Amino acid sequence: MSWSKLKKQLESFLCPALVGKFEYSATGYRYLPDKSGICYIAVDKKNVLNMNDITNSIRWYQTELEIKNDSDIQIPISDEEIEAIRKETKGSVPEDRLKVIARNRKISEHAKELLSAQAALSKSNFTVVANKFLTTSIEESIESNDIVLNILALVDRRVGKKRLLNMAETMKLKHPIVQYFYKLRLNG
Repeated sequence: MSWSKLKKQLESFLCPALVGKFEYSATGYRYLPDKSGICYIAVDKKNVLNMNDITNSIRWYQTELEIKNDSDIQIPISDEEIEAIRKETKGSVPEDRLKVIARNRKISEHAKELLSAQAALSKSNFTVVANKFLTTSIEESIESNDIVLNILALVDRRVGKKRLLNMAETMKLKHPIVQYFYKLRLNG
C-alpha cells in the first residue's frame, strides 16, 4: 500500500480530539540509496517520535542501569514471583531481600524489552506495523509489546475514555513514549 493511502487510513481512525494536532509524516529518497527515509509522528507540529533507518535507531535509554534508576517506572511484583525466588534460594534469603531480588529481575527483563523495542523503530518497520494495525483488533494492538502498535491504538477513536482509564496500571509498564501518548489522549 502506498504511503498516502496508508496515511489516509490511519488518519481516518484518529480520535476527534487529536485531529489537527496529530500528524504522520514520511520522507523517502528513491534515487539516493545511502540516504535513509525518515518517518515521524508530530504533535502540535513538534516531532515527538522519529523513526529513522535501523542504523540510526532511537535511544531513550542507553543502558539497563538508566531504566533501573528511573523513578517513573513502577514495576509491580507479585507474590508468585517472590515465592519462586524463595524456592530457588531454598529459604536462605531474608524476606525483605526477596522483594529486592524479584524487583531487580523484573526490571532487567523490562529493560531488555524496552531496548529491543526501541531498536526496531524505522520507517520500513512503521509501514509494516501500520498495515498490521489496520488488520488486527484494538485489543491485540493495545496488549502488544510493539511501541508503534500501542501508539496507534491509543490515538484510535475506537478507544474510549472508559477503556483508557482501565488501562492505567498496564501503561505503567509500557515504554515512556507510549506513556506520553497515553497521557496526551487522556488529556485530549
